[in-house]
Amino acid sequence: MKLANRVQSLTPSTTLAITAKAKELKSQGLDVIGLGAGEPDFNTPKHIIDAAVRSMNEGQTKYTPSAGLPKLKEAIAAKLMKDQGLEYKASEILVGSGAKHVLYTLFQAILDEQDEVIVPIPYWVSYPEQIKLAEGTPVYIKGKEENQFKITKEQLEEAITVKTKAIILNSPSNPTGTLYSREELEVLGKVCLEHDVLIISDEIYEKLVYGGAQHVSIAEISPELKEQTIIINGVSKSHSMTGWRIGYAAGNETIIKAMTNLASHSTSNPTTTAQYGAIAAYEGPQEPVEEMRKAFEERLNKTYDKLVEIPGISCIKPKGAFYLFPNVKEAAEMTGYNNVDEFVSALLEEALVAVVPGSGFGAPENIRLSYATSLELLDSAVERIRTFVTSKINA
Repeated sequence: MKLANRVQSLTPSTTLAITAKAKELKSQGLDVIGLGAGEPDFNTPKHIIDAAVRSMNEGQTKYTPSAGLPKLKEAIAAKLMKDQGLEYKASEILVGSGAKHVLYTLFQAILDEQDEVIVPIPYWVSYPEQIKLAEGTPVYIKGKEENQFKITKEQLEEAITVKTKAIILNSPSNPTGTLYSREELEVLGKVCLEHDVLIISDEIYEKLVYGGAQHVSIAEISPELKEQTIIINGVSKSHSMTGWRIGYAAGNETIIKAMTNLASHSTSNPTTTAQYGAIAAYEGPQEPVEEMRKAFEERLNKTYDKLVEIPGISCIKPKGAFYLFPNVKEAAEMTGYNNVDEFVSALLEEALVAVVPGSGFGAPENIRLSYATSLELLDSAVERIRTFVTSKINA
């Protein structure tokens, strides 16, 4: 049987490929350190687990409205008002099965064939694939490393055409940890308003910011930008609930209604029990969120300092998320490899350290290292990378 063109055109996930190889080596008894994780290594806070268990014991195991429980939408609206000063009605919020699926639903709801979506490079691996699945066309803008991987007003203006439907802004960013300032967002937002470009603001890492930095949602800058923006967020990263699969979209009522109609024919509703857990996440104590953030900041500071001492490796210090995104092109050349992908494969096979090649994020000179693991493992991993590089240089 011939498969549909839409799935045949998908690019395989480099993250999954590296993960599979690392698991294969581990199954052989090898001591592999995996730095490819895209999720916190903390368990979900106990009060959230307790709330979910309680909901099941109370019989809350049936269907819910397709757009999510009214009480959860109230909790999300309260969170958006508290954190960003933004007011949303229940009809302007959709709860979905994870932020990834909410994004997928959004693209399906807004894109027609050949509609263009501007995607800054480096990008999260699923953005281009989801756009293509909705028959849209990703248009790439390279965020230059010397500008902390952030795009400029001039680049955005040059990329916009009559087919441009939307732009994705991910701040803090996966994979770079880049954080846009209020001033930078204001400038980009003005261009989007002038050209009637929808802003998709992926804010899933908003709670994980460091060095005194502040997350700013582009929607909070002005009423006009709020109307022009769809916020994507969820509890996966902030409350260590990746497997619970609860995300949300907040924005234009017409778009949210279309997404809700689509969800009613796909997922029916997000998992009921997980929704009760998410209510507890937003309404309950937030100390676990801050404790996790502080732990990530400590890991970032200690790991970054050691990493940039390795010959041939340079890295912009991120301000958010839990990834380092060093440029290792020089290290790859110095150690005799033709490209960074080869360097990454050798690093896994010889040094038993699994990292994700930047080619999967549109940045072939870089690699992504997650510091969502213990300081002990991070120290060991960086030391292995150092030994791997220096031994080959001196060979």
